[in-house]
Amino acid sequence: MGKSGDFVRQLAKAFKLTSSGKDAGGGEAAELERIAAQEHKHFSFETLVTATRDFHPENKLGQGGFGPVYKGRLKDGREIAVKKLAKSSNQGKTEFLNEAKLLSRVQHRNVVNLLGYCLHASEKLLVYEYVVNESLEKFLFKAEKRHVLDWKRRFIIISGVAKGLHYLHEDAHKIIIHRDIKASNILLDDKWIPKISDFGMAHLFPEDQTHVNTRVAGTNGYMAPEYQMNGCLTMKVDVFSFGVVVLELLCGQKNTSFNMDPKYQNLIEWVYKTYKKGKALEVVDPMLAETADADQVVHCILIGLLCVQADPHKRPTMNRVVVMLSKRPGTIEQEPTRPGLPGSRYRTSQRSNTRSSASGDGSYSSSHTSDSTRNSNTDTGTTFDTSYKKRSIDPHGKRPIEG
Repeated sequence: MGKSGDFVRQLAKAFKLTSSGKDAGGGEAAELERIAAQEHKHFSFETLVTATRDFHPENKLGQGGFGPVYKGRLKDGREIAVKKLAKSSNQGKTEFLNEAKLLSRVQHRNVVNLLGYCLHASEKLLVYEYVVNESLEKFLFKAEKRHVLDWKRRFIIISGVAKGLHYLHEDAHKIIIHRDIKASNILLDDKWIPKISDFGMAHLFPEDQTHVNTRVAGTNGYMAPEYQMNGCLTMKVDVFSFGVVVLELLCGQKNTSFNMDPKYQNLIEWVYKTYKKGKALEVVDPMLAETADADQVVHCILIGLLCVQADPHKRPTMNRVVVMLSKRPGTIEQEPTRPGLPGSRYRTSQRSNTRSSASGDGSYSSSHTSDSTRNSNTDTGTTFDTSYKKRSIDPHGKRPIEG
């Protein structure tokens, strides 16, 4: 494996992007030029063929939007995940280059690590660290595996994803909005540390603007209503998606396949209404009954509901979320307003061309191949003590007061 003196420039050339940006569009070529001097590793095609056993079907981890993902092992013993661009995927070419460009300068514990790339004839591949436990979706939405996600691990996941998004929004080289945060795009390592993956839909956000209007791209059930309806993109779009994932982790159910109560159209509406009745613990996954701290669970429910509020201005920033997660339960004074539901607010005559992501390209398992088993909160004999009373806040912000 040798060094390439020009990672993104070579990728752009392989996709026939010109310096004028004619094919890149919207100044993307100029951005590529700014990144072009950075050194990255180049993998030979033969190295990846050997590592994946010639892309053997048994090594296939999943099928993303632009092609298959394979597990491999290098001669030095390192395990890798290899994304292979499908030759017939036109949209995949854009997502492939977008992911390479963004991840080329991203380094964070909670973001998947891009190791390098391979360009060989018509073959185009990206090489990542292999994350041993693969995607959160493989555990959270499968009844036979969900038990391994005890409260400690779920809280680690919530905190880690929050820190990863905070980095992308505030500490990366450019403001990066992911646009497709969901369980299948969160990978888990051997210590259950989460890593955000799949940057094919990610968007570089101009620092001097409060929002941009763009073609809608994401996954139904995770998109903020103002973005889904009007294409209005801000960092609060990622905050909303994060809030949905938090509530899914707490309830053990998928927002888009919620079936606990026919009166509610999805998970977040059910959680909000139940929380407002002072019965927050009734929504919690019963598999957490023996490991969770009830006050900390309600604390996280509150944070999740604050993130999915219909009004994006009322949602916290990811920096604020990280701070709230570090606080003691009962110290958050803000109460959530109603959550954002599809079509419930910010509807105008303006229409967007919505492309819904059916699978997580960056994860090692795709959504459309996942187990569709819906997890009922009555599938175990162990339950929470749901006598939790909604608490008011001590004026000094120290500890909850029983209401």
